[in-house]
Amino acid sequence: MLSPAGRDGAKRKGAPLNDPQSDPPNDPHSLPDLALFPLQSVLFPGAQLQLRVFEARYLDLVSRCLREKEPFGAICLRQGSEVRSADDETVLLEGTGVLAQLEEVDAEQTGVLRVRCLGTQRFEIDEPNRQADGLWTARAWLLDDDEVVAPLESMVASVRALANAIGALERKGGSPFIKPYRFDDAGWVANRWCELLPISLAAKQKLMELEDPQMRLRLVDEYLRGKGVVSP
Repeated sequence: MLSPAGRDGAKRKGAPLNDPQSDPPNDPHSLPDLALFPLQSVLFPGAQLQLRVFEARYLDLVSRCLREKEPFGAICLRQGSEVRSADDETVLLEGTGVLAQLEEVDAEQTGVLRVRCLGTQRFEIDEPNRQADGLWTARAWLLDDDEVVAPLESMVASVRALANAIGALERKGGSPFIKPYRFDDAGWVANRWCELLPISLAAKQKLMELEDPQMRLRLVDEYLRGKGVVSP
């Protein structure tokens, strides 16, 4: 059994789930059959995702996405495992994920691929279905990208702390973040902090779903101040 968990804060651009007449097949914001890759992590827009793929269903998925130049849906598990499990195991997915665009695919060995992806746009799913080959798919609706807004003056200390953290990572061997760094974008700053912070998957999921990038950064800022990373 697999079903999407309840969620708040996400704003669907497509038509309502219960109104098929208002959701025509060519709706650019609707993806009728999005392939899903359940993960025990939360992907954020603008983030890198690195995967080691070895199950046949996901090897086929990667091959198809490469051939058709299409993304797949990276979505966090609330319960269960991303590897093939018993039919009677309950697996719960979050209701909001992020499209993953393939950037690089290398054959590590026969039957094993190393995959690097870029998180792009958030999406919200309807009830997912498992195909005969074990791959999960769902009808999905694309969500609005974060509005590009500058961090508030009260958040400048958290922006500087991120710049310092990235500098320290680069000196140790490399930053996990893709350039150019956008320290003038509140959503980008918040998302990168969310990747770094040692918080629960549930907390990261809620932060990723927030529509307001300033609110996301404000919550991150409060956490950093509470932990003494940023001075009150």
